[in-house]
Amino acid sequence: MPLDPVETLQQLIAIPSVNPLFCEDAGENCGEARLTDFLQARCEHLGWRWLRQQVHPGRENLLAVVPGSPPVSDGGELELWDVHQDTVAVEGMTVVPFGGELRDGRVFGRGACDDKGPLAAMIAALSRIDAGHSAEDRPTIVIAFPVNEECGFTGAQALCDLWHPDRQAGARVASGTISAAEMFPRPPDLAIVAEPTDLHVVVAHQGVVRWPCHATGQAAHSSRPDEGVNAIYAISRVAQAIEQYQRQLAAAEPHPLCGSPAASVTTILGGVGINTVPDRATISIDRRIGPDENPEVAYADLVRYIDAHANLGLARLDHDPPLMKSSGLADTNNGPLAERLVQLVRQFGRECRRFGAPYGTDAAAIGASGVPTVVFGPGSVRQAHTADEFIAVSELKLAATIYFRIACEGLR
Repeated sequence: MPLDPVETLQQLIAIPSVNPLFCEDAGENCGEARLTDFLQARCEHLGWRWLRQQVHPGRENLLAVVPGSPPVSDGGELELWDVHQDTVAVEGMTVVPFGGELRDGRVFGRGACDDKGPLAAMIAALSRIDAGHSAEDRPTIVIAFPVNEECGFTGAQALCDLWHPDRQAGARVASGTISAAEMFPRPPDLAIVAEPTDLHVVVAHQGVVRWPCHATGQAAHSSRPDEGVNAIYAISRVAQAIEQYQRQLAAAEPHPLCGSPAASVTTILGGVGINTVPDRATISIDRRIGPDENPEVAYADLVRYIDAHANLGLARLDHDPPLMKSSGLADTNNGPLAERLVQLVRQFGRECRRFGAPYGTDAAAIGASGVPTVVFGPGSVRQAHTADEFIAVSELKLAATIYFRIACEGLR
């Protein structure tokens, strides 16, 4: 029996899947494992063959295949649908985080918009496909539920190993009813990454590289500050250098779709007591990169700039390796796919356009593997991560209908 997207979304919200990097301890709300198990059970109930791929200890991608006609081995279309499992934290929410409340035509809760609403729409659409129906020219669809989108895109990066014959053996398939080679006899013809885009089509977006930077000084009693080396003073000059660097980025020629790259200091930590000159201070650096930039190059360039422009005095500065890095999504090979999707959405009386976004998604890793990739889904990014996160029921149902049309007719 086909799944109802609203009921499915409420069930998904009720299963916490907060990314572990947002958890102070490994409580019951932390990690994606419970949601992975739930989705696997749903796939089995629907008769889909599946596999699980370890990405981090206790955190696994789940993939399932909905066969099409003709089969991929006979030249049939192979689509990848990607929709991530993890959410951000719930502190400060003004609605019940895991309640899935239905009110005033909206479903509320953490993940309602990002990304469990798009997930519910996709899986509900595919549940309407009759496994015994033999209509011609229906694509084979692999739906992927990767982990760790919110804090590194490592799930999507691991996912790409599954369709490369020379990398399949090391792809860490943990269990399943189908092998990677059976699921992906060749790379996908196209990919749709589900995120809240207001049912517009994202064809390009920025990437990111993030890392901590540490200033080390010398502790002293605050009554004799000249006998110490104040690490907070040193790290503040690093922050000022990054502010200068950001002004230069903002003045450069922007990307026509995604605007200018950016750099900012996002956290600061230092000191051990109110009466001690601090010998240690740390900042977090967030460098947003354009679709055509390289994260390693962007990291090295900002490190060099800081070294040249921050007067550290007697303090020492150390940069950690990037704890998160992702290229952006370039619009070099997804134009025809995006145009077909735009035209399909407009058939439903919905305005649809192509655009570039300042945020990052799993699409960067998939697109970098050579697969034409776009980002498309219900809900507004303005509601993602908010205190009263919600998605409109009308948007959720329309998305499920559009995804079902794609599943029946394809986009190749």
